[in-house]
Amino acid sequence: MRVAVLMGGMSSEREVSLNTGAQVSDALRKAGFDVREIVVTEDLEALLTALKPRPDVVFNALHGRFGEDGVIQGVLDYLGLPYTHSGVRASALAMDKGAAKALFAAAGLPVAAHRIIDVSELLERHPISPPYVVKPVNEGSSVGVSIVKEGDNHRAEIAANWHFGPAMVEQYIPGRELTVGVLEDRALTVTEILPAETFYDYHAKYAAGGSRHELPANVPAEIAKSAQEIAVAAHKALGCRGASRADLRYDEETGRLILLEVNTQPGMTATSLLPEQAAYEGMDFPSLCAWMVERAACRV
Repeated sequence: MRVAVLMGGMSSEREVSLNTGAQVSDALRKAGFDVREIVVTEDLEALLTALKPRPDVVFNALHGRFGEDGVIQGVLDYLGLPYTHSGVRASALAMDKGAAKALFAAAGLPVAAHRIIDVSELLERHPISPPYVVKPVNEGSSVGVSIVKEGDNHRAEIAANWHFGPAMVEQYIPGRELTVGVLEDRALTVTEILPAETFYDYHAKYAAGGSRHELPANVPAEIAKSAQEIAVAAHKALGCRGASRADLRYDEETGRLILLEVNTQPGMTATSLLPEQAAYEGMDFPSLCAWMVERAACRV
């Protein structure tokens, strides 16, 4: 089977995607596929040319805007090329944090109090009671995320350096960072993410030594079970296909689990969170990549 791996892209996560694409390509070759790597740029005509001759399947290893927000998915649907991961609607909804939280709330899933604002509002007042998190509505990998606590005076700095469009301000949930991978209707194990510093930001996610992963997470069995159930329910609420990963906060003092977001294009290096969980449950990296290819489809 001929598989084209799309990597790179135009978002702030381009370098992450290039790393993902290279490791996925290697894994798929080990699994016996005929692999062609395609580095995506802003040149759509070049991409269409690179997709000739037509592959049997496209492995979408793009991250961020234009890669996981429904845009490239729409192009591939139009071309009639089966591709991995979620389709246009689920990808667009998951990438839009406001729309995703509205769906989660409608499905009865636990979300934090939040507002969508123009970031200039930070210059005048606290949009909600601190502590709270400021994050772009349409970015991933914790790009542009900041925490504002009582007494902080860097609201003006956040506003001055902002270039992401609308912002979401969300109640800060204290506690532990958990994540759960989902393969179709099956939740994988629960991982606790332990950043080297106090906040699991972009640096903690991708820098060497920025964080460590504990799996399975050392949490009560009922909390792990609830986290898995929430992850599967969120996957279904968005209409995801293939793999996704849900990020949650666990507040030990109150026993609360709060769903933060769902990633429809989870990191796919051999040591990323989803592949780690799959490996823990007996599915090595080439097998996971092959699983995704075998379930590729044109989707809405």
